Amino acid sequence: MSPSLDNIALFIEVARIGSFTRAAQSLNIPASTLSRRISEMERHIGVHLLKRSTRKLGLTEAGLVYFERCQRIVAEAQTAHEELLGLAQQPKGHLRISMPSSLALMHLPMIMRDFCQKYPEIDCEYDLGIHPVDLRTDPFDVVIRYGTQADSSVIARQLGSTRLGLYASPEYLAQHGAPITPADLQRHECLRASASHADSTWELLSSNTVEKVAIKGQLTVNNVVMLSRMAALGLGIVPLPNARCSTFTVTDSLVRVLPEWNFTPIPLLALFPSRLMPGKTRV
Repeated sequence: MSPSLDNIALFIEVARIGSFTRAAQSLNIPASTLSRRISEMERHIGVHLLKRSTRKLGLTEAGLVYFERCQRIVAEAQTAHEELLGLAQQPKGHLRISMPSSLALMHLPMIMRDFCQKYPEIDCEYDLGIHPVDLRTDPFDVVIRYGTQADSSVIARQLGSTRLGLYASPEYLAQHGAPITPADLQRHECLRASASHADSTWELLSSNTVEKVAIKGQLTVNNVVMLSRMAALGLGIVPLPNARCSTFTVTDSLVRVLPEWNFTPIPLLALFPSRLMPGKTRV
C-alpha cells in the first residue's frame, strides 16, 4: 500500500523540524496522532524513516533519501492546491511573519490594517524580534530583516534600503558642541544598538571618502524608536533613517549632525524558505 500524500507531508514536517512536538504544534494536530501516522507509514512501506530516542529525533539513511526526494513534491502539491483555491476565493490561512519591532512601529501599522481589510481570511501572527531565525526549522512564512544574509539557501527579495545619518537634540549640542569631523565623534556620547565591535565602529561616507570611527556611549538599546527618544532627551548622538516618518513625531526636534556624512545604505530583505510559496505569503 502506497502512503498518502498527506502522510508524506506529515513526515516532511517532522523531518524538517526534527521534533514530533514542534511539528505537531506547527500542523495543529496532537503529537500522539502525528507519531502514530508516521509509524503506520513506516510499517506500510517496510522501512524505518526516523531514528527515535529519548534525547533526539533523526533520519535514517533511507529517511534522508526519502526526505530529499519528497519535500519538493509536497511543496509543489501544497502550492498547486492553494493556487487552485485562489482562483475561486481570496487567499486565506494563518500567516506567520517575523520582523524587527522598530520597523513595525515606524512603518507598518497602517499597512497591517489595510492588509487585514483586503484579506479578511488571512490570520496574521507577527513576531517582532531580531533574534536569528532558521527558515528550515522555524515556523515562519516570511522573515523581514535588515542587512545581508549569510545563508545562501534562503530565498531573499530586497524590499528597499535605508540610508542612515546622525542626529542629536539641540539641547545636547548646546551643552556638548556639534562635531565638525567624524573623528570628533570619539569625544561624544553615541547611542548604539549594541556594545558589539560592529556597532561601536561607525563607517561614514562622504563623496568618495570613507571614515571609520571608534565610538562609545553609556547607553545601548536594540530598538531604533527607543534610541531616537533617548536622543530627543539629550542623551547623545544617534544614527537614524534620513527619510523620517510620522512615528518620529516625538523626535521632530532632532537636528542633523555632520549632514554631509552618511552610513552605507542597509538593504531591507524579505526572506522565504522556498520559491514555492502559497497565496497568503505571495500577497
